[in-house]
Amino acid sequence: MTLRDTPPFRADHVGSLLRPPRLLKAREQKATGEISADELRAIEDDAIREVVRMQRDVGLRSATDGEFRRTSWHMDFIYRLGGVHPTDEKIQVHFRNADGELDFEAAALAIDEPIRLRETIFGDDFAFLADQVDDGVTAKLTIPSPSMVHYRGGRAAIDPGVYPDEEQFWADLSAAYAEQVRRVADLGCRYLQLDDTSLAYLNDPAQRRLLDERGDDAEHQHLRYIRQINAAIAGRPAGLSVTTHMCRGNFRSSWAAEGGYDFVAEALFSELAVDGFFLEYDDERSGGFAPLRFVPPGKMVVLGLVTTKKGALESKDTLKRRIDEAAEYVPLDQICLSPQCGFSSTVEGNVLTYEEEVAKLRLIAETAEEIWG
Repeated sequence: MTLRDTPPFRADHVGSLLRPPRLLKAREQKATGEISADELRAIEDDAIREVVRMQRDVGLRSATDGEFRRTSWHMDFIYRLGGVHPTDEKIQVHFRNADGELDFEAAALAIDEPIRLRETIFGDDFAFLADQVDDGVTAKLTIPSPSMVHYRGGRAAIDPGVYPDEEQFWADLSAAYAEQVRRVADLGCRYLQLDDTSLAYLNDPAQRRLLDERGDDAEHQHLRYIRQINAAIAGRPAGLSVTTHMCRGNFRSSWAAEGGYDFVAEALFSELAVDGFFLEYDDERSGGFAPLRFVPPGKMVVLGLVTTKKGALESKDTLKRRIDEAAEYVPLDQICLSPQCGFSSTVEGNVLTYEEEVAKLRLIAETAEEIWG
């Protein structure tokens, strides 16, 4: 067994990282007009330089910008697609944690013009990140998957006057994504991750009921999503590794869905044409490892065994034991290790400290080297 030279790496992470206090303060100052957009970007630049160094110092082979320029892991991207706009209507997403419940409120979206790519979304952000990484470290770009454009509102969010035939919506959406993939590859991106909660949410019977109630086909929705992601990445250039990350919600250390991967596993692992799967596996909410039996040779599984939802540090022995358990279903040489999700999917971040975040990333790198190095 050896460390990998191409993504995903034996020790990896999902993407978002805790925003430093000075960056949060700068965001507030920008909102109140105390500083300009250029001043905020300079503060973001400095924070990204520091967090890239941290990722290198703990032993990671990939680095993200922590999503420091975003408020939300997905909506900052989706609203920049041509044809997608926020509405005055609000959507409540119900989250749970060990201490109780909380709701996340976000603007609903409307697809009221043909979907198109108007710009290389996060292009400048990626170019800056790429300039900060050292030799031997791969800059990683994370964007929401095409599924997330649909899952938030379903067919009801699509103006029938624009798309009387939903097939054309899907064709335009995948074409816009394919162009985004081509453009970021032209910028030098060699590691692209499509973040997707929908494919994990659909394992939860309660989530499937919600989709049925709004008129979507919950029993087959994952098949549509797999087809459209495949269409989006079908023309990716050689040398660009694409992964997907699936979780059950991540907002201030809370989650929205539960259940193992069983419902989507066979189609997901055998048909989705990505190079690796980042899978949430930090507690019993994610079920067992048996669904991994559908992972074909050559595809990597990145086990999210280290939780980002609390600061307590996992033990290496526990991580190694769980990796051994997963290796009963997929070969050890196809396994990598990561946190179960990002540390700060929204600007607020999860309930742990920066020092605890660093300790978890270092633990992942050390454990991976002991197993595969």
